[in-house]
Amino acid sequence: MEPSLEKTPQGRHRWIAACCLFVCAFTALPVCAAESSYLLGDWSGERTRLADKGIRLDLGDTSEAAHNFAGGSRHLTRYADQWKFGGILDLDKLWGWRGGTFQIVVTDRNGRNLTADAHLPVYQQVQEVYGRGQTWHLTVFALNQTFLDGKLEWNIGRLPVGSDFDSFSCDFQNLTFCGSPPGNIAGDYWINWPTSQWATWLKLDITAQTYVKVGAYQLNPNYIDDDWARSNGWKANFPGGTTGALIPLEFGWTPTVNGLPGSYTFGGWFNNAGGSDIYYDIHKQPIALTGEAPLQDSSRYGGYLGLQQQVSGTPNENGVTVFANATMTDIKTSPTDRQFALGAEYKAPFDRANDMIGLAFGATHGSNRLASYQRLYNQLNPGAAVPVQDGYEYAAELFYNWAPIPSINLRPNLQYMIHPGGTSQNNNVFVLGLKTVIAF
Repeated sequence: MEPSLEKTPQGRHRWIAACCLFVCAFTALPVCAAESSYLLGDWSGERTRLADKGIRLDLGDTSEAAHNFAGGSRHLTRYADQWKFGGILDLDKLWGWRGGTFQIVVTDRNGRNLTADAHLPVYQQVQEVYGRGQTWHLTVFALNQTFLDGKLEWNIGRLPVGSDFDSFSCDFQNLTFCGSPPGNIAGDYWINWPTSQWATWLKLDITAQTYVKVGAYQLNPNYIDDDWARSNGWKANFPGGTTGALIPLEFGWTPTVNGLPGSYTFGGWFNNAGGSDIYYDIHKQPIALTGEAPLQDSSRYGGYLGLQQQVSGTPNENGVTVFANATMTDIKTSPTDRQFALGAEYKAPFDRANDMIGLAFGATHGSNRLASYQRLYNQLNPGAAVPVQDGYEYAAELFYNWAPIPSINLRPNLQYMIHPGGTSQNNNVFVLGLKTVIAF
């Protein structure tokens, strides 16, 4: 029998840490200003003095608990979290290096994964904060330089591609609605936070509201190897075994509509390292028939469209913002080949400045090539048939973000997945979650 999380040494430590956070949060209220963006306040003015000198610090914790009331092989509760330790150095203030900044972010992930432990047959995790090795990661280690009065921007170092291209907020707990969507369907090489790759990108502002951006990211299987991450994820080394480069290209438009901000992006990517074909073997025969090694396709690619527009309220302060994301990738090498999501966030409901309501709907589609393999496999192995993933997994999430003080956000959520894994043969999944975000 698997030991319960709270009875293991790691489990006890996590529960103690969680209790300490809540004790700190509510006992600190008389000490820290209720309006401060940081739980620990301004450190008697030291945070402001550091910022004036060119050193800005970013310390925080994100935790996610989840329980499945329906779906999976058993009903469980699981907890995962991520600590963030970051800072930005203003090189102009520090050393007179005009237009330059240096950023470093180190993260530490812990906890267990409800999706795996309860055998939820879903494409997208119900705790987005879990993954890429529950360990320390060097998430950002990069120099940023601007030219031409800020119109040209260059970044180089260790970077997560999902923070630079098709970037999207992570307010929701279900992965369908969190972070850069290409990482959700091509995650074996499009690597989102907290993992980074050696990379560089250039961004040129064509006008005040339009830009073009291009990048190059090192492709290396080690970056998605959890065992490698546990020993090397926090190091700024250059691992051997590079297979190629990921080249993303993005066009953006940031208009103001009726005085309210919007962001519209369109882009695509090319992977020159290639990947394993889902259906054909090295002799271009069906893998299900021969059992031979898969054919190696020479390239992989995809495209995306992202729309965000505030439609009511005060710019960037309160009101409703709607969003829509669409992502597609090649069907030859990707088990999931497209994902769509749309939703809305309502900031400051009920005149509560720091609260928020979020509602989103999404769909992730299994590759037709994978479904063809599964059908042929079932014909050849009727006694060991597998579900044919020839449809969409539909996901929905509703959350309410309650902020007792600006530095603490408690976000209970409801998640429901229909046809998880893209097949009606799997039972629907219902999850109750709680996402907590604390800024120190």
